[in-house]
Amino acid sequence: MTKPWSNQIDNRNYLSPVGFKFVITKVPKADFFSNEASIPGINLGFTLQPTYLKDIPVAGDKLTYEDFTLSFFVDENLENYLQVHNWLRGLGFPDSVQEFIDLKTSDTYSPDPSAKNALNEYSDATLFIYNSNYNEIAKVKFKDVFPVSLSTINFSATTDDINYVTAEATFKYSIYDIEVLT
Repeated sequence: MTKPWSNQIDNRNYLSPVGFKFVITKVPKADFFSNEASIPGINLGFTLQPTYLKDIPVAGDKLTYEDFTLSFFVDENLENYLQVHNWLRGLGFPDSVQEFIDLKTSDTYSPDPSAKNALNEYSDATLFIYNSNYNEIAKVKFKDVFPVSLSTINFSATTDDINYVTAEATFKYSIYDIEVLT
């Protein structure tokens, strides 16, 4: 006989929004200063099946993933900002083709050169999620990540209090998987 309470949630603690860490292989200095990240939304397309009374929605077959956006504190030497900046410039090579060649041949940020893709333009990334005791409970693994935008850095001499500089990087990726550890 099934007990009526067996379908209830075991852990009634809420997930804390401060319990996370983001690691991206190609820009390791950005993960330490991360201050905001989110699991991107996912949408399933659909089509409408016409009938004489009412159109009926029918599930589609292609998923659309929203962009991944990471907000991070910019370090005093701009190292983490420049890692993303140089990656973007290498992909877009606005000054010369040499910037793309440098990206393609660079081993600067790859801990395992044999694991790189052929052009060294993508990276894998992981968002670690922690519970209220800061124990790891899940991993969101992003595949084939690459940056598509990097925000401006604003300076102001008129602020009353020190507000440390943050930047925002937006990434595209092929897919993400959520691995629950508990």
